Amino acid sequence: MPRFSVKFTLFLLPGLLGPFALPVRGGDWPMLGGRPDRNMVSPERGLPAEWSAGGRTPAKNLKWKAELGDVTYGAPVISGGRVLIGTNHHDAAGEDKRGVLRCFSVADGRLLWKAEHAKLADAGEDDSTIGICSTPCVAGEQVYYVSNRAELVCRQLADGAVVWSLDMRETLGVQTNQASASSPLVVGDLVYVVTGNGTNARTGKIKNPRAPSFLAVDRRTGRVVWQDSSPGEKILTGQWGSPGYGVVDGQPQVAFPGGDGWLYAFEPHTGKLLWKFNCKAHEKPSANGEPETTFNLVAAPVYAGHRVLIAIGEPEAGSGPGALRCLDARQRGDVTRTAELWRIGGDDFNDSISTVAVHEGLVFATDTPGFVNCVDLASGRRLWVHDVKSNIWGSPLVADGRVWVQTADGDVFLFAAAGEKKLLAKIPGLPDSAHGTPVVAHGVLYLTGQRHLYAIAGGTAR
Repeated sequence: MPRFSVKFTLFLLPGLLGPFALPVRGGDWPMLGGRPDRNMVSPERGLPAEWSAGGRTPAKNLKWKAELGDVTYGAPVISGGRVLIGTNHHDAAGEDKRGVLRCFSVADGRLLWKAEHAKLADAGEDDSTIGICSTPCVAGEQVYYVSNRAELVCRQLADGAVVWSLDMRETLGVQTNQASASSPLVVGDLVYVVTGNGTNARTGKIKNPRAPSFLAVDRRTGRVVWQDSSPGEKILTGQWGSPGYGVVDGQPQVAFPGGDGWLYAFEPHTGKLLWKFNCKAHEKPSANGEPETTFNLVAAPVYAGHRVLIAIGEPEAGSGPGALRCLDARQRGDVTRTAELWRIGGDDFNDSISTVAVHEGLVFATDTPGFVNCVDLASGRRLWVHDVKSNIWGSPLVADGRVWVQTADGDVFLFAAAGEKKLLAKIPGLPDSAHGTPVVAHGVLYLTGQRHLYAIAGGTAR
């Protein structure tokens, strides 16, 4: 197998030592959030301040664009001179449908390889209109992702050859609801993932509540090291979230968002439960005793020191009061009544599936109806809010002193990464609609439309 000449650096989270070190190429963005703590912040500087991806206006500062499928929900990752993203294949007749992982060259957007997965026969488990929703994770010379068939797959980054594949449906009894969407997290020798076990999309019943919801797998062999089915019969619909990782007071922990609206944190190597928190505690039960909403945890939890931050919502559930929570991750057991440091909710924060960005004592968070919020990390006081007049399905990114937010219309809003609101620019929309998250690596901005991936470079004057 070809070897990359790129030098590796050991990316260490605070307090993270020895066996927990993750090999990351300097300047890369190898996973959802860029790092195991999932914090949407990049140290990149000198990024483009203006551009056009073409369409109604001439292209400007467009390095390249690459063709995807016709529906794309995942975000790109960049590592070892390659860009990887999940999408779909949909022929003109609408008959040949597949999930596809595409690998492009960073230099020119040339397609290097692609991995295709046939759709499941049951559209209730694998919606016919979408493909691979999982944002991949690159560790060393392997890439990990969850296919549309609920397979946790490891491939060679160089050529896409399969190293191993774990079919979570056939092997573990998992039944998914409409889509498998979790973004794997690799730390040390383990890969962590939410299996996607959920209710039947037609009946609302859980086929196998004892099937695992959370997994830790040996990243070299695909062997299950530990599993947990905590949400069990309380899964509301599906489980589309992704795990986050941090070290709190010297204790490593991995947090999984559950389909019951609880956030669960485990000791990473053993699967011992450290703490759990009911993120639906603010809701009032309906008259029949059911939860007020079906909102659960789709965003990834973000570790910031001893704090964990996460928002609650659900794709296409309809807008309504949500919550953004900041929790103390130093506590143990059921910490629902004790660990909440602050919460924004009610009329001040709607349902959200976005992962937050924490930068210099500020939290930048978006909600699905399209509000961008800046919150003081220590106190939870909202400092400013901005309505972009469009839905937001992706996550905000902080880089180069700016907050980058992409809307469903394809527009990109740039704010100063500061406690005082300053809208720096609104860049007109991509030629096609978008649900993406801006990503930057090696001085290049990547924007995802439904049908194309755009690499933007140049135009650094502000």
